[in-house]
Amino acid sequence: MAPAPTRLACVLCLGLAACAGEPTSYPPAAPSTGKRPAPAEQSFRASDLARSDVDLVAETNAKECLGSARLLMEKLYRRNPREWRKGNFKGMDAAMARAFDPQFQFRFAELGDARGADAIVLALKPEYSGDRVFAFGVGLASMVLLSYNGKTEFYLADSLDAQKLYNSARNIEIAAWKLAHARDARGELLMLSNEGGGDIVNLSFEREFGKMIAYQDVMAQITAQRTNRTIRKVVQTLATAVFLPI
Repeated sequence: MAPAPTRLACVLCLGLAACAGEPTSYPPAAPSTGKRPAPAEQSFRASDLARSDVDLVAETNAKECLGSARLLMEKLYRRNPREWRKGNFKGMDAAMARAFDPQFQFRFAELGDARGADAIVLALKPEYSGDRVFAFGVGLASMVLLSYNGKTEFYLADSLDAQKLYNSARNIEIAAWKLAHARDARGELLMLSNEGGGDIVNLSFEREFGKMIAYQDVMAQITAQRTNRTIRKVVQTLATAVFLPI
């Protein structure tokens, strides 16, 4: 005769059962710098029974990082409105709604199903004639999602890879540098981002990229300590850096 389930096992089963029905979703764009509200109190959910404190931290970091990726995509569209027209969208909002529609999981036929670094590389090819902002935004957001194993909610049965999180942080650094320097054959920037009028520099892009890098580095350290794994550090020169695998 099988032993009766323990109280902990029953609690975990109830929590995991509650998780099963929760649909995948992506967060909205993060508020602009200086406009982020204080964290809101959250009521207890049955699925919280199947989460540890580290799971909650991972969930928060993943959603904040995706929110920043979405904000960067919005900011790029505002500075480069010609790009959404290339994709035959009715406007910036339509382009972003498609990019962050969970049913696609960041896989789009017009990008050849490229995600992560592959989509970013595509966006920054001088000969690419498609919507560069769409490709860059999809690449940046999906790179974050892939570093969290394609999830935005985490439970006791889930595990993260510290090396993936670390590599994604370095890739965000590389993506930011390439975005600011990629030019066409005439020497013109492929997309406007940091550049302002005259000597003015738009630092809001750098700040948002910096937040994403910090989210990923912190989560990499937490995961490394939790799993007792060593992160292999990589040192590259940004001008010649290559994207790391995730």
